[in-house]
This record gives sequence, structure tokens and C-alpha cells, in this order.
Amino acid sequence: MPRHRARITSFRCVNCRLDVPTDAPGTAHRNHCPTCLWSRHLDNNPGDRAADCASGMAPIAIHARQDGEWAIIHRCTACGTLNANRVAGDDNPLTLMRLAVAPLARPPFPLDYFAQL
Repeated sequence: MPRHRARITSFRCVNCRLDVPTDAPGTAHRNHCPTCLWSRHLDNNPGDRAADCASGMAPIAIHARQDGEWAIIHRCTACGTLNANRVAGDDNPLTLMRLAVAPLARPPFPLDYFAQL
């Protein structure tokens, strides 16, 4: 008789420790916390759960795809792997905006440069 795996309905965030439901509007494979946007390195390809690392993945940037959809860029804190994960409908909009505008707050040149133009 085949054994059936119990369906996992939530997970604990690796960063903020909140319990997160696995169902999310706008995505079939929730893999990040909607509050702090952290993830865990579980997939090699979306939903496959084949990665051996299992370390935390920090949200480092927002990527706007050609169709206008946003994706969160995560970097694994252990192995450095980068992944793009689509934004879910219940992700915290303030946290998303903070991540999106972060480069404007820390430009790679002194802001005094603009006074010289």
C-alpha cells in the first residue's frame, strides 16, 4: 500500500520566526515570509525541494520583470546562491518598498556629485 505524505500547511520563518501559511495568493510555491521576505534555500528549481543547503536566504533586491511583475532576489547566507521569487499577493507592501528603494538610500557615489552638475 503506497504511503501518502501529509501535506505541509505552514512553515516557520528562518528569520523572524513567524508561522507562515504555505498557500499564498499569486504563487503556487510560497517560499518566503510575507512579513520580512526571508526565505530558506530548499529548491534548485521552483517547488522541487531538491536543494541540500537549507540555510536562510536574505532578500537583497527587487527585480521588475518585463511584464511588470516584481520578483524578490534572495541570496543564500551559506552558499551564496541567488534566486528570484515572485512576489505573493500578501507580501508586506512596506517591506517590499523598503527593499526596492534601498539602493537609492545607499548610492555607489557621494550625493555631493550632483551639486557639481
